[in-house]
Amino acid sequence: MRGPRTPIRTARRGGRSVVGRATAALALAFAAVCGGLTLGAAPAAATPQPMTACTTTKGVVLAVDFSRWGGPLLRSCGTTPTTGYTLLNQGGWATTGTQHDGPAFICRIGYAGYQNGKQYPTSKDEACVLTPPATAYWSYWHADPGKNTWSYSQLGAMSYHPKPGSVDLWIFGATNIAGTQGRPTFSPDSVRAHNTPSGGTTTPPAKKGATTGGAGAHTTAPPVKPTHRAANTPTATAGTKSAGPSPTATTPSASTSTAAAPATPGTASPTGPRTQDAEPTAAAGHSSGSVLPVAITAAVVAVIAVAAALRVRRRRNAGHAP
Repeated sequence: MRGPRTPIRTARRGGRSVVGRATAALALAFAAVCGGLTLGAAPAAATPQPMTACTTTKGVVLAVDFSRWGGPLLRSCGTTPTTGYTLLNQGGWATTGTQHDGPAFICRIGYAGYQNGKQYPTSKDEACVLTPPATAYWSYWHADPGKNTWSYSQLGAMSYHPKPGSVDLWIFGATNIAGTQGRPTFSPDSVRAHNTPSGGTTTPPAKKGATTGGAGAHTTAPPVKPTHRAANTPTATAGTKSAGPSPTATTPSASTSTAAAPATPGTASPTGPRTQDAEPTAAAGHSSGSVLPVAITAAVVAVIAVAAALRVRRRRNAGHAP
């Protein structure tokens, strides 16, 4: 009887070995997928700060102009080192990219303390499927420390690293890829930090002879004080612009929003929009995508693999049965 029993034990051990190897391989694959998702989502080390923390040599000012929709120019402060993308996705700020470009192109921008976190342009004006046209998109500008001129970004926000004391600006409208048309109509000095408390104070006017699309200071309104949590944004990807927009994309409408600004209304100056400080707040609900589909798929694959291994084991046992 020992003769026929020995193959059975061997077959069983072989079946267990197959199941064990399959389970171990699936566990490693699942861990790799989850680890990759975690590492891929890690942002640059940076934190949002109140505007008073930014100076001419410390921190970087983020300015986003919502005047296209009747809103103010909001500005925030962030620490360095950072990237332009991280700066635009912290402290209550959130972005949405296009389905075509993914994280490579900023399509919508919103702040949790303004209009309940609504991102502009809205889906009614821009579907964010294809690359927006050159007549209506968020263009990215920089002003280095001590410089009162805007430079059109030659890098995407994920690749650009703002300098301490600099200004990052996003404006919506028609801008060509060379940055020679559609320049900002106000100077960097009108929005940058000046080593004085912000919020309700007028920043110094632009220096004489500054080569910008427009000069002069803004009327600065009281800082935005967020009181609401924003709802989840509709899309998952966020990104920035590193190349010129495609003229083949669907052109969004040029209609403007009639929604009021969140703080006390101010009168816009002739040379630029009114400025409000957007202090750090709870971020609007913004997801880079759910891992649930990946987890479900991995579980299904694991079940199929284990079932197949058990089937092989039963066949081997049946073949060696006395």
